[in-house]
Amino acid sequence: MTGGPRRLLLAAGGAAAARAGLAAAAALTARPAGAPWRRSNYAGRPVTLLGGPALALAATTTAALGAPAGTAAAAALVGTVSGVVGGYDDLAGARPEQARDKGLAGHLRALRAGRVSAGAVKVAGIGAAAVAAAALTRRPGASRGAALADGVLTTGLVAGTANLLNLLDLRPGRAGKVAAALAAGTLRGPSGGLSAGPLGATVAVLPADLGERVMLGDSGANAVGALLGLRLAELPGRPARTALLGVVVALTLASEKVSFTRVIEATPVLRELDRLGRLRP
Repeated sequence: MTGGPRRLLLAAGGAAAARAGLAAAAALTARPAGAPWRRSNYAGRPVTLLGGPALALAATTTAALGAPAGTAAAAALVGTVSGVVGGYDDLAGARPEQARDKGLAGHLRALRAGRVSAGAVKVAGIGAAAVAAAALTRRPGASRGAALADGVLTTGLVAGTANLLNLLDLRPGRAGKVAAALAAGTLRGPSGGLSAGPLGATVAVLPADLGERVMLGDSGANAVGALLGLRLAELPGRPARTALLGVVVALTLASEKVSFTRVIEATPVLRELDRLGRLRP
């Protein structure tokens, strides 16, 4: 099975796996073992972060199944590592002593104070996985210079997109909508199967996210972001990939100074898209 039918099957598989994961998350949430994953969201409603691991597992498994032969191992690696270290940050980052260690500036302050923040562990883990993915997907026959340039782009897109999607996970459904749009926009081409499973998984989790029953958290947002970053790294044309990395870097740096939520709320079209499907405050 090739082309459209195979990608449809992968999307359906991602959706089914994510729904099964959500059911398991719902069962665990009510038990004592689910307590560390419980949070109150921006509106004060109780949610669970267990939707993140459910999404990460479904998206990673189906992305690896749908990826081209030379990219499957890289997809499995970046999705798994990003989901695991993101889950660690979800849990350890909630500790009182970690409260100020948020964002790049917070991680650097912690390091200067002789502490390693949970976020710094996550950044290091995703960065290492991104470097390994670049090595795993090196194009045969490429010159040393071309291989270095491609490696930098792959590393930057995987790690940067993972981080950027997590930065958007501040309101219900926001990161999921962006991830679904990005996955849908990259379904075509030889590597399009890599996006199909994450698309199905993300769409399946979106109603629970919008309904404020789950949050993607670092685990879900980082894993899906890393997988989609890997898909962007598979796009043909180094100038296009360079431009995409530039956008990711620019948005990441801007997030240190500008509130994405404030910008979205001040822009009518973005505000309506952001609120679409969300519960009223």
